[in-house]
Amino acid sequence: MKRSSVAGLLLAAGRGARLGTPKALVEYEGERLVDRGVRLLETGGCHPVVVVLGAATVPVRGAVVVRNPEWRTGMGSSLRVGLAALPPDAAAVVVALVDQPFVTPAAVAALIASGGEVAVATYGGARRNPVLFGRDHFAEVAGLAVGDVGARPFLKAYPELITDVPCDGLGSPADIDTPEDLELLKGL
Repeated sequence: MKRSSVAGLLLAAGRGARLGTPKALVEYEGERLVDRGVRLLETGGCHPVVVVLGAATVPVRGAVVVRNPEWRTGMGSSLRVGLAALPPDAAAVVVALVDQPFVTPAAVAALIASGGEVAVATYGGARRNPVLFGRDHFAEVAGLAVGDVGARPFLKAYPELITDVPCDGLGSPADIDTPEDLELLKGL
């Protein structure tokens, strides 16, 4: 798969209920998490990058921004909106979450280099994010993405399609969900 044919999709629509603010707006090292996520995907080899916003709508440099009017229904609707916004020439997409600031471009590049039609980053053997989907699977991923579970139903339904990509040493899948998580983030 050519690197230039892989788009990036950053899911950043939530309101951050437990955090008290939309995660897209949170700053780390002088950079909003939404901008950090765009940079992650671009540097990892994705182009273009599509960002799905909802609770907060802000300009994002270097990305195609789409709004999910149904963001309150959960991640599934954001995944559907984002997949629908991808250009027709995208052979695959790497899906990342805005609240994982320690995932690195090297993990994204490893997913792309795997050649898998469905590739999942693993850390310590556990499947986490980001995830790559080949275009042939976009419709089925979207069809199964309901509520706040994103692509999990697709991954559960088609385990034989998954290429696990070990990303130990290529960052961390730790996410920011609570004010305590944010304080830990700022302390690092």
